[in-house]
Amino acid sequence: MEEKGSILEQYPDYEVNIGIEVHVQLNTSSKIFCNCSNTVANDPNVNICQVCAGYPGVLPVLNQAVLENAILAGLATESQITRHCTFARKHYFYPDLPKNYQITQHNDPICTNGKVKIKTEDSNDKFIRLIRIHMEEDAGKNIHAPQANASFVNLNRTGTPLLEIVSHPDITSSYEAKEYLKKLRLIVQYLNICSGNMEDGAFRADTNISVRKRGAIKLGTRCELKNINSFKFISDAIEYEIGRQIELLEDGGQVVQQTRLWDTKQKITIPMRSKEEAADYRYLEDPDLPILEVSDEWIAQAQSKLPELPDQKIERFCSLGLSDYEANILVDDLELANYFDEAAKFTKSKQLINWVLRNLMGYLKEFKIELKTCKITPKKLANLVELVENGTINNKVAQEIFDIVAQDGSEPIEIVEAKGLKQIGSSDELEVIVKEIIANNPEMVQDYKNGKERIFGFLVGLAMKQTQGKGNPKMIQDLFKKNLV
Repeated sequence: MEEKGSILEQYPDYEVNIGIEVHVQLNTSSKIFCNCSNTVANDPNVNICQVCAGYPGVLPVLNQAVLENAILAGLATESQITRHCTFARKHYFYPDLPKNYQITQHNDPICTNGKVKIKTEDSNDKFIRLIRIHMEEDAGKNIHAPQANASFVNLNRTGTPLLEIVSHPDITSSYEAKEYLKKLRLIVQYLNICSGNMEDGAFRADTNISVRKRGAIKLGTRCELKNINSFKFISDAIEYEIGRQIELLEDGGQVVQQTRLWDTKQKITIPMRSKEEAADYRYLEDPDLPILEVSDEWIAQAQSKLPELPDQKIERFCSLGLSDYEANILVDDLELANYFDEAAKFTKSKQLINWVLRNLMGYLKEFKIELKTCKITPKKLANLVELVENGTINNKVAQEIFDIVAQDGSEPIEIVEAKGLKQIGSSDELEVIVKEIIANNPEMVQDYKNGKERIFGFLVGLAMKQTQGKGNPKMIQDLFKKNLV
């Protein structure tokens, strides 16, 4: 089933094939081939040295942490780890690459033949096959100033370590493309090898799109969409590009292989340059970097560092009684998932997930607060839930306490004791109140007995008001049912 509202619904004779190249910026301390800091600098050209600036005669040395991160990514995507791999020089001529080549991997990438599981729009499992994962360096950044008729080059980013993750063209809709990218970003975040921040360019995708008649054997001519920094924009750009290519073919034209950009204002793709083929880059093996021999010991060491991955976490949360929907909300935000796990150490109540998803997330959104700065710690929320679970307080009082804890970080039980908020759970005490309300409201009682069931809720409300909200609601309802006969 195609994504609801997809352009493909208007052209049932066509299908789309999408392959995605994702650049994952690794969060190592130093760059890939030198000791320069791998951090964002405000001033241009400060985090550079002779190696990453491409001076003649310098010698690159591979950062071992980059290799370890690459192996982790390979294991997390069920890829084959290449035991004997090399680096290559990929030649192209831009001012942000002063040495006029990029060090990357070509014939022998570190990982091959992996897969990433996604959910299709009709909730079926689908595996997107990976061709390869390889290590490479990033280039610098060009900043154009049309008013000054000048361009400026900032080499701070040069040498930043990247993993490029290349998929087969197995993706058949914009919905699947978005789901694949979300899952891949979650994986690298869970591995703690990348921030996943798309706005900063730490996780960026180049999307290759081609259309063809359904049943055709040969793939259509592909166009690459480059430098799109949000899932929504990628989805919108894919939809536009599918329509553009189909309309070209329907009008008797041909799709030209090229790289295109997404114009967020006009909501169209525009040509950037003709798309290069591999031969255009004139790859050659880098003579300065030795052949890598990946041992069983390295792979075993990486395996021991693998954390619980998104799919595993969803399965575990569901085994705890969470719905698939609830588990997915948690897993989509690693910080929130960790919060829930920590809170679950202090309570086994099934109410915990409701307090996390409804009250906690609602509070964070309303007041624009980050979870890490929130005064409602996992333990304090769990303690509050336990007070409700064991009948010490009711839900109405718990909400009041939640608001107080959110403001000053107090302990829930201390608020209960200081304000005298313990729930009235004595049956005898509550029955006196219930009988008194029944005796003082004979007309309402008669209306209820005549079939006006909504009166029951009003009577319960009177009892809750008389107990200042501290009565046990269920006990009060049971007592009214007992006495209204």
